[in-house]
Amino acid sequence: MRENRKNPQRLKDILTAIDNIYNYVGNDEMEAFVNDKMRYHAVVYNIMIIGEAANMLTAEFQQSHPDTPWRQITGMRNFLIHGYHQVESDIVWKVIEEDLRILRPQIEKYLEETE
Repeated sequence: MRENRKNPQRLKDILTAIDNIYNYVGNDEMEAFVNDKMRYHAVVYNIMIIGEAANMLTAEFQQSHPDTPWRQITGMRNFLIHGYHQVESDIVWKVIEEDLRILRPQIEKYLEETE
């Protein structure tokens, strides 16, 4: 059973993973980033961490924060792990450029609420 007291730590894990991703990508464009396989795989790993941490949040927490697409986040983690051979770099780039820019401020706000 997931514990409410662990929600803040999971949120911190998500925030750390997002920051890691932006540090790894830097100011590079997609092509330069994708061509650097080590950085690319480090980013994919951190996206998986985001999904796993989101999955470990309590159901009550997720339900009380419906603005965040928790199922999509955990679904992306599952896709990266189980469908690794089908992952296209443009999907990863979209996560970086669009989805995380929305997710980060949400997670910061949720973290403030829990502390």
